[in-house]
Amino acid sequence: MSILSVVAAAAQSSATSPSGALEMAVTADGGQLAYTVNFRGKPVVLKSTLGLELAGQPVLGAHVRIIHATPGAGDETYSLLHGKASTVHSVYRSLALELEETEAPHRKLQLEARAFDDGVAFRYVVPKQAGLDEIRLATERTTFHLAKDGATYPLLLDGFQTPYEDAYVTLPLSAIHPKELIGLPFLAEVPGAAWVAITEADIDNYAGMYLEHNSPDALVLSSRLSPSVEDKDLAVAVPAPMTTPWRVLLIGDQPGRLVESNIVTSLNPPSAIADTSWIKPGKTAWDWWNGTWAEGVDFTPGMNTATMKHYIDFCASSGFPYLLIDAGWAYQSTGPNSSHADLTRTNPNIDMPAILDYGKTKNVRIWLWAHWTDIDRQIDEAFPLFEKWGIAGVKIDFMNRDDQWMVGFYHRVLQTAAAHHLMIDFHGAYKPDGIDRTWPNQMTREGVMGLEYSKWSGRVTPEHNLMLAFTRALAGPMDYTPGGFDNVTRAEFVPRNKKPMVMGTRAHELALYVVFESGFQMISDYPEAYKGQNEFEFIRAVPNAWDETKVVSGRPGEFIAVARRKGKEWYVGAITGWHGAEVDLPLEFLGHGNYAAEIYADASDAGDHPKHTEISVQRVTPAAMLHLKLASGGGAAIRFRAE
Repeated sequence: MSILSVVAAAAQSSATSPSGALEMAVTADGGQLAYTVNFRGKPVVLKSTLGLELAGQPVLGAHVRIIHATPGAGDETYSLLHGKASTVHSVYRSLALELEETEAPHRKLQLEARAFDDGVAFRYVVPKQAGLDEIRLATERTTFHLAKDGATYPLLLDGFQTPYEDAYVTLPLSAIHPKELIGLPFLAEVPGAAWVAITEADIDNYAGMYLEHNSPDALVLSSRLSPSVEDKDLAVAVPAPMTTPWRVLLIGDQPGRLVESNIVTSLNPPSAIADTSWIKPGKTAWDWWNGTWAEGVDFTPGMNTATMKHYIDFCASSGFPYLLIDAGWAYQSTGPNSSHADLTRTNPNIDMPAILDYGKTKNVRIWLWAHWTDIDRQIDEAFPLFEKWGIAGVKIDFMNRDDQWMVGFYHRVLQTAAAHHLMIDFHGAYKPDGIDRTWPNQMTREGVMGLEYSKWSGRVTPEHNLMLAFTRALAGPMDYTPGGFDNVTRAEFVPRNKKPMVMGTRAHELALYVVFESGFQMISDYPEAYKGQNEFEFIRAVPNAWDETKVVSGRPGEFIAVARRKGKEWYVGAITGWHGAEVDLPLEFLGHGNYAAEIYADASDAGDHPKHTEISVQRVTPAAMLHLKLASGGGAAIRFRAE
């Protein structure tokens, strides 16, 4: 099979992936720009229209012809400071199309496409031309016509101003209601052909994309762009030329292949930071999740200096490099989660110099929480001051938008933070888009209904966690905030702000540190929750940045087993939902040699007593098979040490 073929008579061009498994064909039959995708000779995406709806102008892409097609290829190896892999080898075949309208005013459009072995991606480019000095985009006319009706796993949102904090559900594609707004990434099974996930990469000076199921054809999804807050009829306003984000389709024969993919980071520009030596992935204690709780201490827990020193002691004894001080440290006259705090002054109960000095003596650095509006207002004062104080990073919260202006805010924050050697964690955030390749000082972001919801609801369950592993995790790092050690059954669970409970087994909770990837990972419970608990040793040992990721097996609704390597050690996290699961875990991923497997598994009675964990050590080789019996809401966490 040829890598690239251009068939002028049919006005069609196609790009085939390096292995030949994936083919994306672009057509302009009848003038309508469209594409199809085949995987191993089977259709995955049927003819799907492409176009841009410009404000006050006809749709660009509805009446065009291909005037030139340029084949190409890419073979790149790059490094990541944190993520699924430390070194990524990205290989693709590309196609660049120049298009022109067949009718006056003969506007021009370009389409760039790339075919990888694990997915395809494309983006629009509108060149500067007569009548288009400024691009005012109402929305896109990008569609995704899946080849068959099958199971999908959408995140259904109630509007564009959202933190993406909701539950993914399971529905046939045809059953998604036309009025629902679907967040990305979107996972679907095309029965008998492939698994496919739709997301986007490299969002810059543009608005975030969503999907709707509003076509007369039940198998078609249509794109929607987050509108401007000031003008609901406008999504993007930029001077020409305009380049859109990449529209990404991850494709594989198993859902785990999509989890392994690095396409999203590969589609972003290289690092914009020359010296990255100050960017250090790591784990952090956190004072907020447990609801200001401590046991056996001689001080009153709260937003005060004594509490922070107590947490610093915990970090130092556990080997954690960071302490995150959450809302309330900055001076403000209103509630701790409100904006209008003065980030250059501290709460009178917080002696920041004393805390920072104490942290230095213990080799523990401080992160600080901030409301985004305060960052927006004070960034030029606060970030230089934080650098002077020696602050490691900033957790920025409550943006809850991805319109063009807010996307620009993220870029401005990361660029300014890099100039002052600050790492960033975005909460109240939109989905990741691979920006951590360009700005590796973004360590993680939320954009997920995480463990914090256990404080006020029963929505975060083992079933939810399993779903996240196949959906939200596809987009990139996830600040889910694991680590709850008050593990209870569904019947025992009661939401509470102080000393919150966690549904599912302790082994399930441990496994989340492998299943969910994050360069800045929370240890969410209070220090005394881990005292004397043997399972805490796994949390202390598990890395935050990985050299390699493999999904051993799994399927949405059943279980997942993820293996990640750091140096010569491998870690496995396996989780299931309420139904439990029995998993045969082949160890071929170990490569070669002998290993000691430290196994943290559900005890035989863990379904009724979720805190019960069986810890054992086995000598294994890559030829071995481990049998894991996961309890209801259960899991397993394994550390493989080379011998």
